[in-house]
Amino acid sequence: MLTDALKKAIQDAYRQFLDVKKLRPRYGQRLMIAHIARVLGGIKRNQEFQRGGGDHLCVVEAGTGTGKTLAYAVAAIPIAQQSHKTLVISTATVALQEQIIYRDLPDILTNSGLHFTVSLSKGRRRYICLSKLDQLLSGADAKVLPLYVDEHMAAPDAESLSLYTDFAQKMATGKWGGDRDDWNTVIADDKWARVTTDHAQCTGRRCSHVKQCSFFKARESLTQADVIVANHDLVLADLALGGGAILPPPEDCIYIFDEAHHLPDKVINHFSANFRLAATERWLEQIERALAAMIAVPAMDVSARGGLESLLSQLIAVRRGLDPLRPILECLLDSAEERQGTKSVRFPEGIVPDDLAAHAKNMVGGFSGVIQQAEKLIDTFQDSLDGNQLMASREVTEQWLATVSSARFRAENACALWRSYASDARQEKPPNARWMALVETGQGLFDIELNASPILAANALKSALWSRCYAAVLTSATLTALGSFNRFSMRAGLDVDASFEVVPSPFAHAEAGELYVPAMNCDAGNAEAHTAALIEMLPELMAPSAGNLVLFSSRKQLRAVREGMPAEWQQRILAQDDLPKHEILSQHRARLDKGDGSVIFGLASFAEGVDLPGKYCSHVLIAKIPFAVPEDPVEEALAEWISRNNGNPFMDITVPDAAVKLIQASGRLLRSESDVGRITILDRRIVTKHYGRKMLASMPPYRQIIE
Repeated sequence: MLTDALKKAIQDAYRQFLDVKKLRPRYGQRLMIAHIARVLGGIKRNQEFQRGGGDHLCVVEAGTGTGKTLAYAVAAIPIAQQSHKTLVISTATVALQEQIIYRDLPDILTNSGLHFTVSLSKGRRRYICLSKLDQLLSGADAKVLPLYVDEHMAAPDAESLSLYTDFAQKMATGKWGGDRDDWNTVIADDKWARVTTDHAQCTGRRCSHVKQCSFFKARESLTQADVIVANHDLVLADLALGGGAILPPPEDCIYIFDEAHHLPDKVINHFSANFRLAATERWLEQIERALAAMIAVPAMDVSARGGLESLLSQLIAVRRGLDPLRPILECLLDSAEERQGTKSVRFPEGIVPDDLAAHAKNMVGGFSGVIQQAEKLIDTFQDSLDGNQLMASREVTEQWLATVSSARFRAENACALWRSYASDARQEKPPNARWMALVETGQGLFDIELNASPILAANALKSALWSRCYAAVLTSATLTALGSFNRFSMRAGLDVDASFEVVPSPFAHAEAGELYVPAMNCDAGNAEAHTAALIEMLPELMAPSAGNLVLFSSRKQLRAVREGMPAEWQQRILAQDDLPKHEILSQHRARLDKGDGSVIFGLASFAEGVDLPGKYCSHVLIAKIPFAVPEDPVEEALAEWISRNNGNPFMDITVPDAAVKLIQASGRLLRSESDVGRITILDRRIVTKHYGRKMLASMPPYRQIIE
């Protein structure tokens, strides 16, 4: 309950922070604090502090410059403490996660008068695995069984071994805690992969290194923290494990999802499944060899040897069962059209052909048998470690356990795909997207990949999170589309009784920025004519000495326009794909610091999350309305389902999605209250089409100049 004392605590914390920092209160920030406090404080709970009723989902759209972190922190922390709940702040990226924990929250802790403890939560793969490090340094590489053959890594070279030795020395002397992000230099992915682990291979408390384990030390700190800073992927990973495996149980958490517009797509990716035929065949051969080596160990317990032999027989049967699958898949691909540079087949309405569905049922049975037998062996090895009745050295037994656990995990992933293909899509509401494609695996080799994915995150979020959590706040600068939360609610599975609020931006859009739509003699739907028009117009529209950002929806058009630009402009252009993103931004800033002009040609990744304040970006030019690629199989399946339910996919999905992307792109202009500049949209459909006019009306209130 939002008592007077709790209201005063929140108000005092906010007032003190502003006074100490000599800041003025922001109207939108105050509204956001009040809205979050009202929703979280209005939740009814029982004597065990469990939620008993009332709205518990709070959705707030707050533009850049609102000060979202301060708003949700001062509102939610006192309520979480009073409710005996852990506040979990989740971001879309590790970078923002670290900004919040290393900059924003310490600032609030120092200056607000609030007293709370904070812990940073990362997945296992951000921490070193001492067991693997020990194996590498002792000359015995860890038996990591890759899911795909292209995951194989060569034996460590002298440079890698030197790095691993340095890891061990720094750990032993306390100069490094095993967190990848705390190492003094960037660690190459291939080198780090050899000394980290995942849930499948981690032996947990049975590992001989558990007392020194960086991951478990970090995890222990979570149980004592008032506030945990995580990211969306980690939250979803925890939910996939049942909740409470990494983070506290959802029932004991108030979640803050910052950059919440990413959450539905994260969920879809997380709950998708895939299966590569040739790679799986090779993996099965690898695990069979590993098991055969384990069976041959003289000290192997009789019952354990029998279990290993049974598992080996199951795996051989599964591999042989893949043989009749290949001609079925190859036949389907032979008749497929080439899409996005590769052959692919999407199954309409998620319904796979009968012969493939029948084979899928056999695969479910085969992989389920593997899982069951692997679980029995895991219990055997765990009991051996727990009772210290070892069949080999403790380190070898731990490795056996990791190998069998890895096999179970990979069998579970394969089973998830085949279970989806064996299910009756006609009973799914909405149906999963199912498709297959020919994928390149490197060195001129190809594999057949089967995919299954939900088309909406709604059901997964409802069952795994919204129905369980004590409360959740979802916030971002772009949650509405065309003036409504309908799009986000549909994708995120939010009930109509959730609380929605839009708080005003502190930016004076009409004074600071102008939105310009120039006259053009072509329709942006005509790619060739539109590209020619861009080549002609851009040199006239851009100031040579300014910071310009040109955003394209198509890589092909970006390259064509760049090649067609006059030579003097080509020298100023920093184009995506030429350099890494961070290098482009660095060179762009350096040029402007010297007084020179600069132009960035970018795609979608430059339309969001790029911060170029002041002189670094005074002109954003948007080549086209950013409609989604129509060949994405998940979006195609979603459009198909909406059509079957008498909806209009273009107006219900394509247009709202494009409207959100357009706002995100325009948001690169004003990054602070002192920024000024222009946004130019080089697509006349924004004023000539009814859907374009709806998009234009939903844009921030820039001063508009329409020719």
